[in-house]
Amino acid sequence: MGRRVSIVVVTWNSAQHLPRCLAAIAQQTWPDAELIVVDNASADESAALATRARVIRNDTNRGFAAAVNQGIAASAGELILLCNPDAFLEPDYIEQIVKALDAAGERYGMATGRLLRAEEPGVIDSMGIRMTRSGRHFDLQSDERREVFGVSGAAGMYRRTFLEDVAIDGQPFDEDFFAYREDADIAWRGQLFGWRALYVPAAVAYHVRRVTPERRRELPAAINMHSVKNRFLLRLKNEGAYLALRNAPFELFRDLVVILASLTIERSSLPAFAWLWSNRKRVMAKRRAIQSRRRVSDRELARWFE
Repeated sequence: MGRRVSIVVVTWNSAQHLPRCLAAIAQQTWPDAELIVVDNASADESAALATRARVIRNDTNRGFAAAVNQGIAASAGELILLCNPDAFLEPDYIEQIVKALDAAGERYGMATGRLLRAEEPGVIDSMGIRMTRSGRHFDLQSDERREVFGVSGAAGMYRRTFLEDVAIDGQPFDEDFFAYREDADIAWRGQLFGWRALYVPAAVAYHVRRVTPERRRELPAAINMHSVKNRFLLRLKNEGAYLALRNAPFELFRDLVVILASLTIERSSLPAFAWLWSNRKRVMAKRRAIQSRRRVSDRELARWFE
């Protein structure tokens, strides 16, 4: 007991859910915790609601990944918990995860509890991240394996040593993602660098899930555009030749579906491809930095891509 946990909450027009989130954080049984709220230029009262936190106010919406990095840089904890404003934790959530990480060992750099759907009692929201051979990632909702590929950014805990080790150009979370899939990216990079991720079923939290594949047409165009961009960005940085060849039949078919949809029913996502082309040099530089530091082969990681 006694090690500091830094809790980072990123807000953007989050006033609807934030009071419940902050109340649950205030009730945590872990004795040494600090709360940092990074507000991405909310038009509502999000920042004003965080009366017991250190608040960092951005003049513009810098995106989730950049705001998380700001929170991490401002934090002092040995462990960092990301908590979405639409998530709320059971009182012993932090305590259960810290104890589990201590028991698991230093190579476990990421951990998550059991996230339940706040709006659907008893329904699992996430037990960690799973990867697919088609280049998609989903939240695990069954199969209680204790080791997982990665953790959801909705209520994921990270060791500072992990965040420092996987950082590229000083960024633990890649700010090019802006929002969506950044948690899968840091998980994949962590796996490449030899880190492991832990699922802790005794730690329970609740999450209001808004971004799901079946709700895609209801989502803002910007979210869908970033989703398309980040689908390709995720693989361009992290996927080695062996996995690319192994997964090619599945990935290329899904790529074709995404491209055709962008050309027809979702033309608002076409800027994703322009972004990837115009930023290709920076993306490839990040890829070289990651692949030159990898400690785990694609053959070893293949078991995670189902």
